[in-house]
Amino acid sequence: MSLSETNIRERKFHDELHSSGQERSQNKFYRALYSLNEDFRNLLKVKTKSVQVLDYGCGIGNFAQEVSEFGPKKIVAVDISEEAIKKAKKKSGEVSKNIDFKVDNCENLSLDSNSFDIVYGSGILHHLDLKKSLNEINRVLKKDGTIIFVEPLATNPLINIYRKFTPNARSPDEHPFKSGDIKLINSIFKNVEIKYYGFLTLVFFPFYKSPEKSRLFKIISSIDEMILKIKYFKFLAWSILIKGEKI
Repeated sequence: MSLSETNIRERKFHDELHSSGQERSQNKFYRALYSLNEDFRNLLKVKTKSVQVLDYGCGIGNFAQEVSEFGPKKIVAVDISEEAIKKAKKKSGEVSKNIDFKVDNCENLSLDSNSFDIVYGSGILHHLDLKKSLNEINRVLKKDGTIIFVEPLATNPLINIYRKFTPNARSPDEHPFKSGDIKLINSIFKNVEIKYYGFLTLVFFPFYKSPEKSRLFKIISSIDEMILKIKYFKFLAWSILIKGEKI
């Protein structure tokens, strides 16, 4: 497996993260993205049934195990971290026999071209050389195949304050998305749809604990949806859901 210096740093960071067993400090904020994660899961449930699926940057395999219950033909789940793949295989055990976990370089996959109907990932593209990874995704996708990704943005002011004071909480080479990254996706794939999440739900996150049960969360999530459709407010979002198709 050929690795760049950036790949090596990313592998080292994530091997250490997964071997430590410690919860990441930023995890507490993710309840602000509950609606995003629900929309992501619902898309995967619809798109992965009876098809060949690639989990791109699978980590410890949480989404792969969920997707295995949606009825895909086969899931190949890849990650550069050996520690992550070890944990994924251990967690999967005998429950998910249709998942093939592999250590691989997402920028240079050891997988056949035109072999997957859908490629999905959560929080992976901003760790990679984006142009290389998008071209590699495009290579392994079948004609008219689908991409579904969740990625953070670089522009939310609250998260940027947190990022400034917690540099060790992230890998040194990660680069949350900017407008140019979205333009690049649009240049490689067709029918690209971007939905924005995590402005007011992040501002008010101290005031709710279980978003699925919180009336407050439902209200501010609905307001977020309206606000973040407006072009000049999209920069306030924390994360995006990306859907597109191979040209």
